[in-house]
Amino acid sequence: MIWDFIQEKLDLNIDIYLITVTETFGSSPGKVGFKMAVAADGDLFGSIGGGVMEYQLVEIARENLKSREGHNFLKRQVHSHEAEEDKSGMICSGEQTQVFSILTKANVEIVSKVATLVRENKPGKLVISPNGIEVYEGNSHLSSSSTEFHKNGTNYRYSEPLGMMETVYIFGAGHISVPLSQILKLLDFRVELYDNRKGLNTFESNTSAHKKGIVDYKYISDLVPENTRSYVVIMTFDHKFDEIVLKQLINKDVKYLGMIGSKSKVKTIIDDLVTQGYNHEKLERICSPIGLPIGGQTPAEIAVSIAAQIVEWRNKK
Repeated sequence: MIWDFIQEKLDLNIDIYLITVTETFGSSPGKVGFKMAVAADGDLFGSIGGGVMEYQLVEIARENLKSREGHNFLKRQVHSHEAEEDKSGMICSGEQTQVFSILTKANVEIVSKVATLVRENKPGKLVISPNGIEVYEGNSHLSSSSTEFHKNGTNYRYSEPLGMMETVYIFGAGHISVPLSQILKLLDFRVELYDNRKGLNTFESNTSAHKKGIVDYKYISDLVPENTRSYVVIMTFDHKFDEIVLKQLINKDVKYLGMIGSKSKVKTIIDDLVTQGYNHEKLERICSPIGLPIGGQTPAEIAVSIAAQIVEWRNKK
């Protein structure tokens, strides 16, 4: 996570430039909210769109850090050879604006608060202005669930909600859960992992999940909140547990609900739920067998197919 990276560097008294995409128009490789950290020791974390544009902006940050003339400023980039100014070197025809925020040892406490809110998915708001970064904790500061950006000359104010990360709830900590957690984390999902077995190696060794728990599958309903940021993957080690979990979540309003299994196993579970009176429309939205059909056989390949399907659903309007 970028905030952990920044905190680690600041703890070592290494200055950082945080580059945040605050506004885009047209076809632009960077999206609002994309972030990149450029450390004075040369290390990088994150991306603001890649390519020659990103390289040039990183060099600007490095030069300012090297000369110790760090300050907070806006930088517009136009992705067209015909642009009269602020050319990015790219030709995708859009444009994007990013804010450069200098962070030093003095910002450790604020960065730590942001990192904690993001890690624990607690509500709050991040504000970036010429004065630096600020963080506000609690739901009372979330007047909007989206980012906001206002500028007037060199003055600007960018804000984004915290504690509203898209979260994947994985039930079943078998071999697939390890690469799946790794991939989902890279894709900026928050991952919660649950199993009913104690001492499971693949549960203990999973360092990518943001939260882990040993649970009784009969009582998991409250673990998954109803919202469009909740994604569920059911892959316990026994089909009876899959069905127990599914029955508690089938009527919940979540963004994605997937269950692993062969076609025959899935049919058995679905037929059983039909006889119990579960709604056909609800059953039809289950992605099962789970994942996109890429022909994968290994745990890592299956994890790729599941993650790809989750991203597909994430991008659905």
